[in-house]
Amino acid sequence: MPTPISVLIADDEPPALDELGFLLGADPRVGRVHRAPSGAEAVRIIAQHPVDVVFLDIHMPGLSGFDLARALGRFERKPALVFVTADEDGALEAFELAAVDYLLKPVRAERLERSLTRVLESLHTPTTQTGSIPRPEMVPVTLGTTTRMIRRDDIRYVQAHGDYARLHTDDGSYLVRIPLSELEHRWREAGFVRIHRSYLVALAHVTRARLTGDGPSVTSGGAELPVSRRCLPSLRESLGAGLSR
Repeated sequence: MPTPISVLIADDEPPALDELGFLLGADPRVGRVHRAPSGAEAVRIIAQHPVDVVFLDIHMPGLSGFDLARALGRFERKPALVFVTADEDGALEAFELAAVDYLLKPVRAERLERSLTRVLESLHTPTTQTGSIPRPEMVPVTLGTTTRMIRRDDIRYVQAHGDYARLHTDDGSYLVRIPLSELEHRWREAGFVRIHRSYLVALAHVTRARLTGDGPSVTSGGAELPVSRRCLPSLRESLGAGLSR
């Protein structure tokens, strides 16, 4: 069992602080959990007790979550950052600050579990020559009047909608104005494979493949997707290459 990671939560709302502290403390991958009711208190705690990751609210009096993130960037040992907030408006700025994840309140236990997995992956990812952690590919999607950034590695599969494409994730689906054929070309190197004239699938998220008999299909994100006869040979090749690595 790897050494549990140390965590700090920064949030000026006591109920949110307590709830997130409880959820994190229940995960065996988490060791000590520090709590700070303000950005200034978070800086003081981290100066005395360096931590692996900080879960920080954006809207705090005094030092905001973004201010705190910039301050932590000057520390010799920079913790991973996960923003926790009630709105989506700050997603773009959060990822510009190299956040590992962006959680919306109320935080669900299963979503927090995935966030911790990402944190652990980032902590064990070799840094680049500049000392920074490679950022995940982000995709901007429009929700009403706001723009939200989603991680490409969260996308299970993509469905054609005329000149648009619908991106399916565990948290929902998002329509983007990009044809499926263009995404197929752009994302081929990222493990997205054409399985049908109407579908691209992320090989990393395929949980089941039935490629013999009538009606071949793959399962991804709980959805069973058809595989066309035309795409079947290239899909078999792609799955075989993935298994051999």
